[in-house]
Amino acid sequence: MSAHGATPAPRPTAERRRDGSVEDAPIAEHHLTVSRTARYATLGDPDGPFDQIWFVCHGYRQLAARFIRRFLPLADGTRLIVAPEALNRFYVGDPDGVHGPGTRVGGTWMTREDRQAEIDDYVRYLDALHAHILAQVDLNAVREIVALGFSQGAATAARWAALGQAHLDRLILWGAGPPPDLDLESAAERLRGLRLTRVAGAADAGDGPAAAARDAERLREHGIPLRVITFPGGHRLDVGVLAELAKG
Repeated sequence: MSAHGATPAPRPTAERRRDGSVEDAPIAEHHLTVSRTARYATLGDPDGPFDQIWFVCHGYRQLAARFIRRFLPLADGTRLIVAPEALNRFYVGDPDGVHGPGTRVGGTWMTREDRQAEIDDYVRYLDALHAHILAQVDLNAVREIVALGFSQGAATAARWAALGQAHLDRLILWGAGPPPDLDLESAAERLRGLRLTRVAGAADAGDGPAAAARDAERLREHGIPLRVITFPGGHRLDVGVLAELAKG
């Protein structure tokens, strides 16, 4: 009998399974922010001075040390190339699940699982890396800070430019455009302050000039100018286009 004279309703009894688990036990997901070690690669004499600093974000299944080799033609002493590596790594191309020393490892910036937390994490990571690099160089000599994202890294670089705190002068999206869920209305003022370039290979089955044109129209609807560059290649970086972009 309760203090008010009413008999409380009996609490439901959880049914226990054969394995000892409780069928109606509450399951809740939680988040805990932890510190972890991020890896990045650089190309160029760290003592500088540099005219440009490039932050280059690799694509899906790639790693920083391999990706940064594509930028060797730009390593002429006038720029520092910084390649952050995605925080998530996985074994690539082994359907049997047997992983040995010869199994290739790749990285991914995010998946659909817990996606907003992944986005928040990598934006904070890229902001921290930007601050770490700029604290080591002679900023008086730096004319321009460039962010380039390739493929999946293009969405990463676009979100960083729109949502992060780091100062960037130029954004290059190669092989993909701004992600569809990026709120361009909210990001418009920030993106208008950048020189924005979209690069697409004419033979890129997953991207291409038509996709670049759609991205240009979407951005221009929000007053964000975009320069589009196409080249006669597929889903890859092109040395000639890189050289052109390096000129500014």
